[in-house]
Amino acid sequence: MATEHTEIERKFDVEETFALPDLAGVPGVASVGAPVVHELAATYYDTADLRLARARITLRRRTGGPDDGWHLKLPAAAGARRELHSPLGRALKAPPRAVLQPVLGVVRRAPAGQVATLATRRTVVPLLAEDGRVLAEVADDQVTGTALPAAAGEAAVVTTWREVEVELVDGDEELLGAVGAELVVSGARPSASAAKLTRVLADRLAGPPPAPVADEADDEDDAGDDEPPAIEEPLPTGKKARAKEVARRAEAAKKAAKEAKKAKKAAAKEAAEAARLAAVPKAGEVVVAALGGQLEALQRADLMVRTGVPDGVHQVRVAARRIRSVLAAYRPVLDRTRTDAVRDELQWLGQELSGTRDAEVSLEHLRELVAAQPPEFVLGPVAARLQQAETQGGTQGTDHAVATLSLSRYLNLLDTLHALVAAPPLGERATEPAAAVLADVLRHTVKRLRKLVDTAEDAEFAEDGDAPHGAAESPYELALHEVRKAGKRVRYTAEVAAPVLDAGGKKNGAVMGVVDAMKQLQDVLGDRQDTVVTRELCRTQGLAAFAAGENAWTYGRLHALEEMRAVQAERDFWALWPTLGPVLNGVTRGK
Repeated sequence: MATEHTEIERKFDVEETFALPDLAGVPGVASVGAPVVHELAATYYDTADLRLARARITLRRRTGGPDDGWHLKLPAAAGARRELHSPLGRALKAPPRAVLQPVLGVVRRAPAGQVATLATRRTVVPLLAEDGRVLAEVADDQVTGTALPAAAGEAAVVTTWREVEVELVDGDEELLGAVGAELVVSGARPSASAAKLTRVLADRLAGPPPAPVADEADDEDDAGDDEPPAIEEPLPTGKKARAKEVARRAEAAKKAAKEAKKAKKAAAKEAAEAARLAAVPKAGEVVVAALGGQLEALQRADLMVRTGVPDGVHQVRVAARRIRSVLAAYRPVLDRTRTDAVRDELQWLGQELSGTRDAEVSLEHLRELVAAQPPEFVLGPVAARLQQAETQGGTQGTDHAVATLSLSRYLNLLDTLHALVAAPPLGERATEPAAAVLADVLRHTVKRLRKLVDTAEDAEFAEDGDAPHGAAESPYELALHEVRKAGKRVRYTAEVAAPVLDAGGKKNGAVMGVVDAMKQLQDVLGDRQDTVVTRELCRTQGLAAFAAGENAWTYGRLHALEEMRAVQAERDFWALWPTLGPVLNGVTRGK
């Protein structure tokens, strides 16, 4: 069974001659404990292409200290890392399956083998409070790191260095900063490497060096070397003929110099234009970079789900939805014959995880709604029933989410997405300047949204006024649902385009204005969509309560309140929509 704690530390590079200062004078530190020496031996594991290290994740098997075992370190907030600790076991060549499970979405099906070893002589000095509590530990490390051969015939690379780590135990960030300042005054330098493994594998993580660029030839020098000097004809012997020929040659030389100057100017202008075009981002570059960023977000969210971090399922769905929207909107940039199938798989992923997230949010909302009711309107153990449903549903939902993210179908999807970013299937407009293409795509998505709003408005007027409000399959309900989805696509499309189209990446530019407008639209229609789930929960929980002999009246009241919320959200949307027109007009003018 793995245990977890959050590691908050600072690392410093020091010379061999560095002397640890007396830290007893640091504010908050009452005394310094006796130093304790550990001989640590660690083996690090990763895939052949270092997927874990590139994702700022380290996996090691370490012996020799008070925390022998498998350590999986995951990125967290700035300056912190989550560490999952598992018992040593017998595995040496490869990590146990249970240890790898949290990072399955990173390694996927690539085997994880030994990539480096570290031998560390660690001297730990505890910093103590007046009551004897350990506030922080200062570790002075003498390290020998070995990068193991990546391929047959390669040699191991050995690196030695000394560093000091300060890790919080029961102290705070202020103490961490004060201790770090004392170390810097004594000659320590903040480490450029986030982890020891990063230093050992620096050459491999840097990737192959860029291909050398051949020096450009010097045209003036080469012209004289490659061509024989021109042999000038002798001047005529007659005085008049001689003078005439001299004048002709002078005029010819003047004309040649003028032509040369003109040609040089044209060449410089052509070179400047070529440089300008080279500096202008291409549509394909911008869109693929955006996809890469969302793939990283999906990978982080995957880690959240597998390690039980709240909101992980929601973040997986958001990242998948963003990628899917970008692939749909930017079809002129990416070949849809390759991307449409990826969109289908992303849709499958979102649908698989939708029930977990929707029920979690809805049950939490209903419990808050019950707590806000007058006591005389809460008949029976309503809050307890909802709490039980939320707890049970949360456990089942998490298990289902982890199971889904462990399916071959999902891992295949990740492989496909990584391949898509590494070798994108560029479409017909991918090599055009990004600004024009992104503006066209954004205009198209906004116009599509407006058409869908018009369709919803027509459906509202056509709907029978006596029909049950919010009937899930009515044309009006389906039309509003499409509006909500289209608003999300506009938002995600605008987020990709904003850094290019808003001059200087201004946060208050026209395109970011569209992003903000779509957030408002999503909030209103999202609230309305939430009531679809909450109303169904009211119905099912009310039936369960009735079957158990409980009074179900309160569930009916909750259902009615959610119907009222849906009606209000609908009114809010139709009131909001006209106000968004000027914002949307700002990106649709011109075509």
